[in-house]
Amino acid sequence: MRIFSSLILLALWLWGDAHIFVYHRFGDPQRASANTQIHQLQAQFEYFKKNGYKVIPLQKLSDALRAGMPIDPKWVVLTIDDAYRSFYDNALSLFKSYNYPFTLFVYVEATHKGYKDYMSWQQLKDASAYGEVALHSYGHPHLTPFSSEAVKEDTQRAIALFQKNMGYRPSYYAYPYGEYTNATKKAIRLFDFDLILNQNNGAISNASDPYNLDRIALTGEVDLASKLRIDHLDALWIEPKSYPRNAVLKTIHAKISPSIRNIEYFVSGYGWEPAVVQNGEVKISLERPLKQARSRIFIRSGSRYSSTIIVKE
Repeated sequence: MRIFSSLILLALWLWGDAHIFVYHRFGDPQRASANTQIHQLQAQFEYFKKNGYKVIPLQKLSDALRAGMPIDPKWVVLTIDDAYRSFYDNALSLFKSYNYPFTLFVYVEATHKGYKDYMSWQQLKDASAYGEVALHSYGHPHLTPFSSEAVKEDTQRAIALFQKNMGYRPSYYAYPYGEYTNATKKAIRLFDFDLILNQNNGAISNASDPYNLDRIALTGEVDLASKLRIDHLDALWIEPKSYPRNAVLKTIHAKISPSIRNIEYFVSGYGWEPAVVQNGEVKISLERPLKQARSRIFIRSGSRYSSTIIVKE
């Protein structure tokens, strides 16, 4: 009986899913859409602490993914996009007091040109004593309409300035606005980042693509417990590949485990709807006018989610 129980625990460990969360501003009520109040942040930290979650560096998750090691379902990675000054002024001390590591993704142009509300290179160096610092592009553009050459130019410029000022090459990249296309992904991959991160709801398992890792946004009042219940659904997305020219979504097509018989799907601006899986294929024919220029498509089976994003160019 003891051996059987141990095997169950081992299986749970092997199939655990970690979570990456993303923040932007802290204690900045004038920017409510991207702001997390400090009391909200502290409540989240207390939840992690009281419920046995382990806030780990992104590097530790990267090492586990590359080595094919088990992913602990209690692992949490905290990331911050843009390097707003409010992180340095209002939140860094709380991260330090809980001894919680973080990864800060830098909007390089804003830092390099000294834009108001953004951290300086020296402040980034100060913060790097407590967490990792990585890349969030040079000009923080919407990359989806960019040519591959323009994406490469922006990225190369960002890397050069980052390396000159921080003294090392960044290991990770996060898409501006969380937006990408297949061409964008291919161009960024050429720079040999260890990980590339998006901003889609989802969790991280051993089956996750290191070059397209999901992050869940934590802004304002959120139900953290429900976010932590999200698991990873391993899916190969076939359609849609890009935003349709007539803004009408005609097909959702993905391959998932043949053991799954039913799923639900979601398109931005619409609710969840049921669909049947046949021999491991989700294939849904639609005539769905897209309501948003930045549309996400989700499929889920129970608590397991997978998603893709299409952006009007």
